[in-house]
Amino acid sequence: MPRTTESAQHPADTDAAGLRSRVRDLLAAHDPATTPRDTFLRARFDAGLAWVHFPEGLGGLGAPRALQSVVDAELEAAGAPDNDPRRIGIGLGMAAPTILKYGTEEQKQRFLRPLWTGEEVWCQLFSEPGAGSDLAALATRAVRDGDGEDAGWTVDGQKVWTSQAHLARWAILIARTDPGAPKHRGISYFVCDMTDPGVEVRPLRQITGEAEFNEVFLTGVRIPDSHRLGAVGEGWKVAQTTLNNERVAIGGGRIPREGGMIGKVAATWRERPELRTHDLHQRLLGLWVEAEAARLAAVRLGQQLTAGHPGPEGAGIKLAFARLAQEISGLEVELLADEGLTYQDWTMTRPQHVNFTGRDAGYRYLRAKGNSIEGGTSEVLLNIVAERVLGLPAEPRTDKDVPWKELAR
Repeated sequence: MPRTTESAQHPADTDAAGLRSRVRDLLAAHDPATTPRDTFLRARFDAGLAWVHFPEGLGGLGAPRALQSVVDAELEAAGAPDNDPRRIGIGLGMAAPTILKYGTEEQKQRFLRPLWTGEEVWCQLFSEPGAGSDLAALATRAVRDGDGEDAGWTVDGQKVWTSQAHLARWAILIARTDPGAPKHRGISYFVCDMTDPGVEVRPLRQITGEAEFNEVFLTGVRIPDSHRLGAVGEGWKVAQTTLNNERVAIGGGRIPREGGMIGKVAATWRERPELRTHDLHQRLLGLWVEAEAARLAAVRLGQQLTAGHPGPEGAGIKLAFARLAQEISGLEVELLADEGLTYQDWTMTRPQHVNFTGRDAGYRYLRAKGNSIEGGTSEVLLNIVAERVLGLPAEPRTDKDVPWKELAR
């Protein structure tokens, strides 16, 4: 049964004034100063103030997406807790919009609320050792078994570069269900229970010293057919929603002017005049302008999104983010001279969230190297922009109609 929402008690007005009224009602019923954090977040979801553009009963009100900022500002001013979006970014940015678009009503009711409140962390089981840039070449197998209510899939394979697998309760997973079909057409999309005894998570230590990523081994993992998203064999189509949202989530996050990486360098420039040179000044000015242009482009893209389903334009935003992060972090290391060569801590830790701008300049420089790989390599994204945004001729693909099982691997 769908949950009864507080929003259903209000008129259907979902303009800024109406949303502020709903926020006031929420705060009156659940004082943030005395209400436990999880209780407040559940109440906010049920009031339709989690994602205002989502449907009623699923954390939203069917309101314009742009009005989310009105709700967020009112709640922040009242000292209300947030859902720690950096910790649950994969669930919020990738799993949720995919479930909303392709999930059954039962799946939406089961997964979206604890996903948004942060009670259940999500990860993404897509990339494999032999299927990174060419993701559709993946070899993880899902074999169907059982009938009726007992119908399900047994999954075997290996995934890699999985952020937050060590924290996750659920994973979005793509696996090959028909090896006799061409690689893009033999894939299905599932929700995988990360507590299944067949799931083994191993840390992958990075150049930063952290084990932010993991490799995941799947051995005889049983997934009920009720946890499949989309039709059998149409997993690639479903995955495009996830991937497009991932690129926007990585490169198109809302940040203030002079926020992010450029803000770190600008602060050092202002605080350490003895480090300045004419050449570094010219480079900083150029990168500042580029960073601001990229930020505004991301804002514009966000305004164009409809119901959280971005198109290929997100690839361009993510491309710009990766290039600028690497160039700006390199400038910061140069600006700091000898100090830029130091590194505070190589201790192996398993962080709870991705931190692109944290710690010291050395960390930021090393961490930025991964920006052009994660979320789709820059080379792949250049092809997406060329073909799907600019309409240029596609690259020849000789394996497009070849059965996956006949491909050289």
